[in-house]
Amino acid sequence: MLIDSWMIAVLIAMTLCGAMGGAGLKAYATSRKKLHVLMGLGFYGTGALLNIVLLKFLPLTIVLPANALTYVWTLIIARFAFKEAVGPLRWIGVTCIMGGLCLLVF
Repeated sequence: MLIDSWMIAVLIAMTLCGAMGGAGLKAYATSRKKLHVLMGLGFYGTGALLNIVLLKFLPLTIVLPANALTYVWTLIIARFAFKEAVGPLRWIGVTCIMGGLCLLVF
């Protein structure tokens, strides 16, 4: 199956929304600002809607495993937004996820 570039863009946006949703809830856990929880839930909801859109055009066997990209975004957000330490094994894990996604999608 040939995947159009717009589908890849929506896949990336979907997974980024999932990671941003988690980041919003993490921010809420530390700040207790209602805006953070609303942003987190909004991003999760947007990601879910994008997931539904993608399932109309792509098989479940591509869309669901592509959600693994959310782990990559989460690691990047945790490192740069929350200043969490990310060791070399986690970066190797990200590399493995990206390699697997390339095999799956392309």
